[in-house]
Amino acid sequence: MGVETELDQALKKLRNIESALNESCIVAITDHRGIIQFVNDKFCNISKYSREELIGKDHRIINAGYHSKEFIQTLWKTITKGSVWRGEFKNRAKDGTYYWVDTTIVPFLSEDGVPYQYVSIRHEITDRKQMEENMKSMAYFDPLTMLPNRNKLNKWLSDVQIDQKRNEQIAILFLDLDRFKSINDQYGHNIGDLLIKEAGQRLKDCLRKNDFITRQGGDEFVIILDEVKNKQEVITFIKKIMNQLSLPFYILKNKILLSTSIGVSLDCISAETDNYQKFIESLVKEADHAMYKAKQQGGNTYRFSTPKHSLEMERYYRMQQEAAQALECNEFYLVYQPLVNLTNGEIEGAEALLRWDNSSFGFVSPAEFIPVLEEVGSIVPVGKWILQSACQQLKKWQDAGRFFRKISVNVSPVQFRNNHFVDDIKEILTDTELDPSCLELEITEGILLNIEASQKKLAALKKLGVKISIDDFGTGYSSLSYLKHLPVDTIKIDKSFIHELDLDGELIVNTIIQMGINLNFTVIAEGIENEKQLAYLKKQNCHKGQGYYFSKPVRENEFPINLDYNRVLTN
Repeated sequence: MGVETELDQALKKLRNIESALNESCIVAITDHRGIIQFVNDKFCNISKYSREELIGKDHRIINAGYHSKEFIQTLWKTITKGSVWRGEFKNRAKDGTYYWVDTTIVPFLSEDGVPYQYVSIRHEITDRKQMEENMKSMAYFDPLTMLPNRNKLNKWLSDVQIDQKRNEQIAILFLDLDRFKSINDQYGHNIGDLLIKEAGQRLKDCLRKNDFITRQGGDEFVIILDEVKNKQEVITFIKKIMNQLSLPFYILKNKILLSTSIGVSLDCISAETDNYQKFIESLVKEADHAMYKAKQQGGNTYRFSTPKHSLEMERYYRMQQEAAQALECNEFYLVYQPLVNLTNGEIEGAEALLRWDNSSFGFVSPAEFIPVLEEVGSIVPVGKWILQSACQQLKKWQDAGRFFRKISVNVSPVQFRNNHFVDDIKEILTDTELDPSCLELEITEGILLNIEASQKKLAALKKLGVKISIDDFGTGYSSLSYLKHLPVDTIKIDKSFIHELDLDGELIVNTIIQMGINLNFTVIAEGIENEKQLAYLKKQNCHKGQGYYFSKPVRENEFPINLDYNRVLTN
């Protein structure tokens, strides 16, 4: 045998590269016009076309019709200039099925710099895209009724062109099903869920073309009536839906009678209205208050809002004033809920939670006062106080020999967007001498929607050494293609999914856990309240949990040193 020349070695390397590409990638080569000259076996397998059917054709043979004309034009503009194009493509196989591919198209240039052929290298991502669609559905649609949820409502509102709706009259209906708790207690939650589902469908069937319905949660629905002529038209619609809901429901051989209380707000979009979303949100609040008045009248009726005489509105405005000075008056305090390792039963840390005991209102629910703090602008200084106090407390515990490894703190989107947020974190860590890895910041999925703005700040926080957690995961929308590139350490499954562990709920929870494990995230389940929930989560290999089953949120002097290991481990 002769000595292997450099040319032989180069050719061997090229053959090896070609072999590796053919084994691992979907490969096609076209001429400068896009006519297919070569496809490998993987291309044939995924497209369901034979090599003979593909050679001599262009890629329109697998065009799914999904992408816009502008998308295709941008692709060709890129590669004909000699630049590499990267993106995701939805294609259609010969049998009519669809598949997604992550695509890189590389132009090969002549000596004059003009492309004479293109090599496309693809990887199938159908499963990932399907998971993204499932997550999007979870984010925008109520999993029980498949009606739009509040996230979808917000998106719908943001898409409205307000200039096209000037002088239109809008009506908001806020519905609450009467005696629903009693129905749940009498027939069980399974029948209650089926009743909610059927009621939602009946309401949807009553809508006109441009109306919108959303399930607010529980047994509450909001309907937006577009382009209302007058009050009588609204009353006619209300009587229609009340009549539909009064017809008997037959659920698993049970005949159930239902009624609803409806609050109504009605207003015109004037020339001064500059924010449609805030306009609708204000009307929803008014309709909500009116619905409570209908409840007070015994239910099965409706009431139009009278916001000027609403005690609830008066409370809201008073609360704004009180919230603005609550930090200065030392009315805030923190409670702590244990974060438990579900494998060994150890307490690994705590989540710090804000509480407010006001001199006028008494104890106020966080769900009520946190939005008020955000609106009056106090959430930034209050949030900094929470971080400072929580870090001090963990360091105090550690110095006393209680080696908890984590303190978790919720971060408001308003606080996160503040220009000084990263500097505040750095200052707090320096002042408290806390190891940065012991601090975990909980952000909501909504922050991730503005990926460019959040990515830089998250990277700066990670550079400090702190951990990042996505709170209430599954209630917002995080594109997996973005999520896998973000410096996230933990995802927390929202407690609403844990509370509703029926077949649909288990499917959602299991999907989130497996996705988190596959992406190397720590997965924490919130709202664990009983042994059944704990046993299911452990079976699905959920890493950590918190909830009243272990401990309610308590003051620092009541925080448990450890748990009954057997109670955790034997479930």
